[in-house]
Amino acid sequence: MAGAIGSGRQTPAAPFAIELKGISKAFGPVQANKDISIQVAKGSIHGIIGENGAGKSTLMSILYGFYKADSGEILINGRPTSIPDSQSAIRAGIGMVFQHFKLVQNFTVLENIILGAEDGAMLAPSLSKARRVLDQLSREYELDVDPDALIEDLSVGHQQRVEILKALYRQAEILILDEPTGVLTPAEADHLFRILNGLKDQGKTVILITHKLREIMEITDTVSVMRRGQMTATVKTAETSPEQLAELMVGRKVLLQVEKQPANPGRTVLEVENLRVVDEHGVERLKGINLHIRAGEILGIAGVAGNGQSELLEVLGGIDHGTGTIRINGKELDLTGKHSDGQSRRADGIAHVPEDRQVLGLIMDFTAWENVAFGYHHAPEYQKNALLMDNAAIRADCEAKMATFDVRPPIPTLAAKNFSGGNQQKIVVAREIERNPDLLLVGQPTRGVDIGAIEFIHKQIVALRDAGKAVLLVSVELDEIMSLSDRIAVMFDGRIMGERDPATTNERELGLLMAGVAEGGAA
Repeated sequence: MAGAIGSGRQTPAAPFAIELKGISKAFGPVQANKDISIQVAKGSIHGIIGENGAGKSTLMSILYGFYKADSGEILINGRPTSIPDSQSAIRAGIGMVFQHFKLVQNFTVLENIILGAEDGAMLAPSLSKARRVLDQLSREYELDVDPDALIEDLSVGHQQRVEILKALYRQAEILILDEPTGVLTPAEADHLFRILNGLKDQGKTVILITHKLREIMEITDTVSVMRRGQMTATVKTAETSPEQLAELMVGRKVLLQVEKQPANPGRTVLEVENLRVVDEHGVERLKGINLHIRAGEILGIAGVAGNGQSELLEVLGGIDHGTGTIRINGKELDLTGKHSDGQSRRADGIAHVPEDRQVLGLIMDFTAWENVAFGYHHAPEYQKNALLMDNAAIRADCEAKMATFDVRPPIPTLAAKNFSGGNQQKIVVAREIERNPDLLLVGQPTRGVDIGAIEFIHKQIVALRDAGKAVLLVSVELDEIMSLSDRIAVMFDGRIMGERDPATTNERELGLLMAGVAEGGAA
């Protein structure tokens, strides 16, 4: 052995799992990727971060065959590889889990797993094989999920596991995850990290696209930073810091903590008494909610997703019906009749940034300027006369909002579906906050949003509070709740478990309340 070492021979370096050389991609005048080169080591977790619109998802979509690069080369395991479509990517051993899952909701887990990968016209053999393989993969990677469950009956975290299982079933050696924790609870995110580490230990290569610096620092080996379509740096995670990464992403120093003065609450804006909601299946989702918010304060609602926060926002926003009493500025609101809709709520001074921007916040096939007007299309500044809307005025207003909120690309005529998730969120936030409401309902304000935009959105929410407005904030991000809120109410199973002062509480205390453990240990 000693002679071999001294002979001057060197073991050849293992080829990279992925090597991209000089990748460029433009969409008309927008240069999404410009001369990008990146190397991803086998058996590693490689993070890719950048602001919304930096080109991260475009780059990965090229790797997965959704887009074709205008120029550049892709090497998989050291071999030049053409990837004209997703089937070619799958054959090359690449799997991708998108931010918005590609699952058929009324199919079972097993049916989704084999969809597009059937062994023949007869489904029974494919299903039988898939069941065996699924059982093995589930045990090997802690991806436990009922193969016979309908997708629509699964939590978001379990749906994500199905997406990962789909990729592994197709024998993916390289797994790309786009903002994988954007819709997960903290506990689900921790479980996902264990899964990813398990994949890495088995020799799989993971590429993680995320804007969350905590996740980058916790889970990745190496991180690449993109800004405005270009690769600005690739560093070993252990040799960097959140502050350095944030500056590389944005091109300037970024405040990672919310800066705000103590609240100066005034009159009561919102009063909720004994609010109850029963869903279409007869299940009581809200069980006697009581709360109030004063002008000039932010009330944060903490809780694991699915404990009534969504129903609370939807009743207050006029999307759903309920029983009980809601008063805004002393006026009692209609909860069941013709004046219980979103239009009536807006007339009463309530603006609403919904939790799901694509389902409730935008019409994806419509343009940005059309989406900016939705819900406010009767506003005087949008009217040309009694019969016609002033489209030029709406487009000009959209341009101004895009400039203020740094929406990229700043093209009002672009369809909402062609913006990144974070820029879609900025369009919704701009539309609602710029209306100067008395009460802002905001659900998951920074879900899927990059670090620079998070800082900006947080500042806008605090500025609204400082202007004497009331804010109801719902977020599954405890850091966001604790840093933005002036008071924190914790929800569990449709009830408010307790209220805390963010200055004197901690994540452990809030976590116990979120799990249904009240003072004294009673559930």
